[in-house]
Amino acid sequence: MLPRRTFLKHLGALTIAAGAGEWRARALGRRKLGKIGIQLYTVRSLMSKEPEPTLAALAAIGYQEVELAGLYGMSAAGMRQMLDRHRLAAPSGHLALNDMRRDWAGALATAVALGQRYIVCASIDEHERQLSDYHRIAKELSHLGEDARRHGLQFAYHNHAYEFTPTDGQIPYDILLAETDPHQVQMEADLFWMTKGGGDPLHYFARYPGRFPMVHVKDMTSGGKMVDVGQGAIDFRAIFAQSSRAGIQHYFVEHDEPPDPIADARTSYNYLRQLEF
Repeated sequence: MLPRRTFLKHLGALTIAAGAGEWRARALGRRKLGKIGIQLYTVRSLMSKEPEPTLAALAAIGYQEVELAGLYGMSAAGMRQMLDRHRLAAPSGHLALNDMRRDWAGALATAVALGQRYIVCASIDEHERQLSDYHRIAKELSHLGEDARRHGLQFAYHNHAYEFTPTDGQIPYDILLAETDPHQVQMEADLFWMTKGGGDPLHYFARYPGRFPMVHVKDMTSGGKMVDVGQGAIDFRAIFAQSSRAGIQHYFVEHDEPPDPIADARTSYNYLRQLEF
């Protein structure tokens, strides 16, 4: 433990340095991210064993928001209390489309109990990825979105790479964007999967402004491997410079298979915390 006077001196120096960084960014006409979140799928191996120490570690790194992917055996009330203890907000949560179909009323009630703003369709089963399926699912998503709004929630759709594979000359993701009501269905752009699938985030931000309130911030090497944010080739500076046009309000770090979940979460956070755009 540092002596109190030494600790306060170090804290003051860090505060001055952080303030200087913010001033420098503003002076140069640049911005920095505000709240940084993390998708808990990144630390799922830890959440399933020790949820509270895991959330405490994420909060200590500096994360202020989490996106849920299940409750790890807890009730919605229990999870909410645990998040509150560590001053973590959970504005969003993921469910596969089939899970929504199985218990939509329960999913809505859980999202409301957790204080979520968004309920996100995380994925579509492989057997439902024909072109005709996407036309049908677009209508289904709009109906789910309309119902979500009646419960004070906003429905959103999270992409993988498969929505960008041309099918009969069409891009399935384009069908979902064009055939869903933008008020009922917004988009969470997974920047890794979109890029890996051949999509261009900047193209979609320009074509559908305001449609992307959330992004999954995950990086990719030029060879297509997923790595910690800042260690790959995705140009986050250029992407985040279009945040206002896209409508981005929440930035969730994610790594599907992190070698060391907490260390990887820290590396990604530290990169994003200093990034100017």
